[in-house]
Formats: sequence, structure tokens, C-alpha cells
Amino acid sequence: MNLADPVTQAPAHDDKLFAPGRRAACLGAVALISMLAFEAIAVATAMPAVAQALNGLPLYALAFGATLATSVIGMTVAGQLCDKRGAYRASLLGLAVFLLGLLVAGFAPSMPVLVAGRALQGLGSGVLGVTLYVGVGQVVPAALHPKLFAMFAGAWVVPGLVGPALASGLVHWWGWRWVFLAVAAVVPLAALLLLPSLRRGSPGSGEALRWGALRWAVLASGGAFMLHGASQRVGLSAGLLFAAGAVMALIAARRLLPAGTLVAAAGLPTVVLLRGFIAAAFASAEAFLPLLLTQHFGWSLTQAGIALSTGAVTWSVGSAIQARVQGDAARRRLLPTGFALAALGLAVVMAPVLAAALPSWLALVGWTGVGLGIGLSFPMLSVLLLKLSPLEQQGANTSSLQLSDALVSSAALGGAGLLFNPATRQVLPVLLMACALAAVAAVLSPRAWPARR
Repeated sequence: MNLADPVTQAPAHDDKLFAPGRRAACLGAVALISMLAFEAIAVATAMPAVAQALNGLPLYALAFGATLATSVIGMTVAGQLCDKRGAYRASLLGLAVFLLGLLVAGFAPSMPVLVAGRALQGLGSGVLGVTLYVGVGQVVPAALHPKLFAMFAGAWVVPGLVGPALASGLVHWWGWRWVFLAVAAVVPLAALLLLPSLRRGSPGSGEALRWGALRWAVLASGGAFMLHGASQRVGLSAGLLFAAGAVMALIAARRLLPAGTLVAAAGLPTVVLLRGFIAAAFASAEAFLPLLLTQHFGWSLTQAGIALSTGAVTWSVGSAIQARVQGDAARRRLLPTGFALAALGLAVVMAPVLAAALPSWLALVGWTGVGLGIGLSFPMLSVLLLKLSPLEQQGANTSSLQLSDALVSSAALGGAGLLFNPATRQVLPVLLMACALAAVAAVLSPRAWPARR
């Protein structure tokens, strides 16, 4: 049998994700996702040492905000490139820009140069996030997409568990620059595994690129940056930044996301909106959970870190469970179940705060439920998106999915900054917001399927 075209030549009964013809693509995707995950976790761990070495503490927050802002532009560009030129060319661009950003940051002589490198990393990772979904999704048959996105979730687990310790070791033994340079050394390997397979995927429609959306992407990027800045401030300045960023993001979202997204129209628009809601619920809760555990319950940083890792593991478990669910009717029931479980888990996390007589370990139980619930629902949204997208629109729709993730998460983190009171260190309002987002997602989730005719 000719394996040159894995999309059309693979036998219908072949249910193995790593079957010949797509093995390299899957291995390359795992390597690339693990690399992106390690980069994000390791840089967060090493950034205090970086800022101290480069005397750049005033630009500390900007080193993270710049990455988030430029990733929004990268997502939009990638959607256009995948649909018009194919995922292969878009992946080439994303890998090249991401690698350049790593090298600029790794050899940066000053903090402003490092921030520029971080901005390039954000641009490249935004492109790669879209091309992985589209390119590998075209190589792997649709029946295996639940397993594919479960694999994507699992690729985050090991970096999440060992990333902080490994980053600390790199900083201690070789210096902070190797946090960036070590990742850069892995990029060519991931490219060698992934790119040849993507080249055999859809070449795109060949139509001219429409760059009109780029101006809205820039506006969305500015909004995301302001929302991120609001999460780093307190008082009036935080409120003004949040309001300006929210308005900019909302205006851009109306142009960049599918029509009907903001009103949860049935089908694809609701899928895109749900991704933003559940990602925002998790991001805002995860950012403040260590503070709750250490400041309110008196846990050590090590114990808080273990709690976060437990959530990552159960996320992977939930993803594996949804991959085994067969039939559209069962998946219709599982999606709202996942969101409801995440909301219930967050309620359990808050229970020892609301009732002091309850043991603090209930927060750990609740967080494992949050991870399990999001693991059940998060990959299903990716599967649904590709199922509801014509081949020539998979890039644009995947871009919308990840834009929703970035913009709503930025808004939630900015809102969390406004809700959190540094004086009392009370994080309950933030957790209530996260719980509400997950609960609303559970209510809206039946609309993720188009209305039956």
C-alpha cells in the first residue's frame, strides 16, 4: 500500500494514532507541544533570575504581556496562512519566528532586548498553536481526533511536573540563558519529525491572502496587553486599563470571531465561546490557587505545587476518558458533564473558606475535580470545531478558537486583579468568578451542536 497520502490511503479500520504514515506527525506534535509547554513553565520559573541579572525588574511584567499580545497576532495570521497556503508553510514560519525569539532572548544583553525576544516567541507560538490543530488534524483521520487531542493534553503533563525543577537546575548550573537556548536546541528535532508529514496535507486553496483582519488582530493584541496590565496593577489605574482593554478586545472579537459567537449562536459560535469561558475559568483559578493554599490554609509552596500538578494529571486523565467515548449522543452528554464537574470542583475548593470547620484538604479534592472536568470537555471542543469546519475554513476557525481562549482568559485575569484585595489577600471573589464561568459554560454547552432540522 502507498503510504504517501495518510489522509486518503489509511484503511478505515485502522484505529491506531501512531500508525505508519502519521507516526512522525504525532511524534513531532508531542515534541513540539512539550517544548512549548516547557518553555512557558521554565521561563516563568527563571524570570526572577533573568530580571535580576539584566537589572530589568521594571520590565518584568512586560516580558509576559508582550508574549501574550503578539500571540494573538500570530493566531490570526496562522488562520489565513493555513487556509490559503497550507499548514506546512504556516508551520515553517511559526518555527522560524519562535526559534529566532528564543535565540534573541537567550543572547539578550539587556532586558529590552529580552522583551523583544519574548514578543517574537509569542508571535511564533501563536502561529504554531493553530498549525498544530489544523495540520495534524488533517493528517489524522477524523475518527481519531478525540485521541489526538487527548494526546495533546497529555503532552503538557511531563513539562508541568518536571519543568520548574529542570528550569531551576539549568539556572543554577549553566545560567538563565540556557532556559531559552536548551529549548532552541530542540526546535530542529521537532521540525524534522513534523514538517514532512504536514507537507502531505492540504496545500490550501491558493487564494490571495486577505490581510484586512490584521488590523483587528492588532487591536485585539492591544486589548489583551491592557487586560494583562490590569492584572498587574491595583486601584484606579487597574480599572481604567481593564475597561480600555475590554472595549478593544470586544470590538476586535466582533470582527475576528464567527458571527454569533458573542450571543452563543448554536454550533460553531458556541464552541468558540465555550473555549474562552472554560479556559478563563481555569486560568484565573490556577493563578490564585497557590495564594489560597499558602496564605489562607498555611500550606507550604511545595504542597501547593503538588496540588497544581495533581490538577494537571487529572486533566490528562479526563482527556483520555473522553477519547474512549463513542457516539455523538454520548459526547453530547459528556460535554456539559465536564463543565459541570469543573464548576463543582471549584465550589469544593471554596468550601473550606466558606466553612472554617471543613478540612483544607478538600481544596485538593476539588482541584482534582476541576482538572478532570476540563480534561473531559476541553479536547471535545477541539474535536467539534474541526468536525463543524469545512476544510478551507479550518485555519480561520481554529484561529478563532484560540483567540477566544486568549481574549477571555486575559479579561478574566484582569478582572481577577480587580477582585483580589492585596490588603486582606482574599481570593474568594476570584474563585467565585471562575466557578460562575464554568457554570455558564455547562448551561450553554448543549448549544455547541447545530440545531437539528
